[in-house]
Amino acid sequence: MAGSIRLFVDAPLRPGAEIPASAGQAHYLGTVMRCREGDRVRLFNGSDGEWEAHILDLGRRGARCVVERQTLPQRDEPDLWLAFALLKRTATDLVVQKATELGASALWPLLTARTNAERTNAARHQAIAVEAAEQSERLTVPALHPPRPLAALLEAWPTERPLFAALERAIAPPIVSGAGRAVGLLIGPEGGFTGEELDLLRGQPFVVAASLGPRILRAETAAIVGLAPLQTKPICT
Repeated sequence: MAGSIRLFVDAPLRPGAEIPASAGQAHYLGTVMRCREGDRVRLFNGSDGEWEAHILDLGRRGARCVVERQTLPQRDEPDLWLAFALLKRTATDLVVQKATELGASALWPLLTARTNAERTNAARHQAIAVEAAEQSERLTVPALHPPRPLAALLEAWPTERPLFAALERAIAPPIVSGAGRAVGLLIGPEGGFTGEELDLLRGQPFVVAASLGPRILRAETAAIVGLAPLQTKPICT
């Protein structure tokens, strides 16, 4: 069991390096997973791949692990951005978790006319993203950006990156595979975008209207449904 534990660390990984673990990670190792000194774990930092290590010492205030060998080299991951209107706390937490599992490389919370919240708990969402990255065996943690108005996001959006906008009741083609491309997905608030916001979106050459199917989905469900095809590779026949 111990060998399957993955920890995200903020330190370079190389053979023989002693990597400190935080008090929270030490609690997880010792209390939750019942690890002991000498048990093996896997470490990643978002740039050096994944490495096997063993626990050198473990206490209440922290732990140290000694890096042994690389188990996975760093590899390219989807260049997939998710922009979503802020939701209530539990729903936003779910979006952060599932977007991380589905390979989103950056999360952009938005403020719209019908947004259900106006602020985020950055530390909480970072912890959720880290835990989801550890569990899903990805090698990076997505970048988490502070909330910004929809107009500000569109003004700063790279014009070469298509932004698939999931629009309710729109006559539009479904989202297709985005693997290998730098793309974005836009999910609106509960209740949808206002008429003015829709006009703003339609005026952007990089915005591509997209359908998520015949049903009206909750915003958190729409994020999952939209991200799934964008992070998969097309099947060759």
